[in-house]
Amino acid sequence: MKTLGTYSAYLENALRQERFPDAPANLYDPLRYFLQLGGKRMRPMLSLMACKMYSGSFEQALPAATAIEYFHNFSLIHDDIMDNAPLRRGQATVHEKWNPSIGILSGDVLLVKAYSHLAHYEANLFQTLFKIFNQTAIEVCEGQQMDMDFEQRNEVNEAEYMEMIRLKTSVLLGCALQMGGIVGGANPKDAKLLYTFGEQLGLAFQIQDDLLDLYGQSAEVGKQIGGDVLANKKTLLSISAKQAANPTQLELLQQLEQTLDPVFKVQQTQELYTVLGAQHYCAQQMQLHHQRALNSLEQLENVGSKIELTELAEFLFSRTY
Repeated sequence: MKTLGTYSAYLENALRQERFPDAPANLYDPLRYFLQLGGKRMRPMLSLMACKMYSGSFEQALPAATAIEYFHNFSLIHDDIMDNAPLRRGQATVHEKWNPSIGILSGDVLLVKAYSHLAHYEANLFQTLFKIFNQTAIEVCEGQQMDMDFEQRNEVNEAEYMEMIRLKTSVLLGCALQMGGIVGGANPKDAKLLYTFGEQLGLAFQIQDDLLDLYGQSAEVGKQIGGDVLANKKTLLSISAKQAANPTQLELLQQLEQTLDPVFKVQQTQELYTVLGAQHYCAQQMQLHHQRALNSLEQLENVGSKIELTELAEFLFSRTY
């Protein structure tokens, strides 16, 4: 998708021009390091795209887009500490390269920097954006707490899982689109529809991640296939498989969770999920949320071309990595 390259280059250039103080080095060097690790920059791109739909240009949404990207990276730095993750985008995480205390403090500064970018807007617009951003920030934290709580539980139902990924992943996509639209001049109805588009797209995206983790090709996905299975992570695949399983199949699933042979564990779980219809069910749910996203987009009024967001939705839906 050529359009993504244009937005990505614009954002990378803008982020490179951001200047953090030289001292204290142990506070600001981790931020410079983490931001240069890159990433898809999908969330700030959404802000720019939404703004362009209404104003015809996207530059005025840059402060909002940067706030979104800084918040996202703040959350990743802290999530890595909570997950004790050694790598992020193939490189050492901040807490590994420095230490957890530095990671916490550097992440905190990045969060404050996010809010400072919102202050670029005039008072009335700032107040509107500030309320949306604050609510989203709280919800992302709620989603992360739910995810951590699930690790201590034997069973999680589908509704709980979907609410967790909505909060942890989807609301920030909705926020990015809503804020971009508001900056561009979207009316309240359209701003809410943009939020719903992002929220539903995020749900479809996460379900797709669940599927690709187990059924994707390792070379394309860029990581070991079956990582969620090996970690006994609760996903829509695992939840729907257990819901469909008879007592014998359920016992087999439980035995596989204790299996130490990684190749056997992934292969057998993959086959059993398919037999139980979990793969098909998740594909259906992904399609459902994808269509809901497109329905919200179709209802937008008084906008320019919707082609960029439509193409993005189709691009994400058809991805194999």
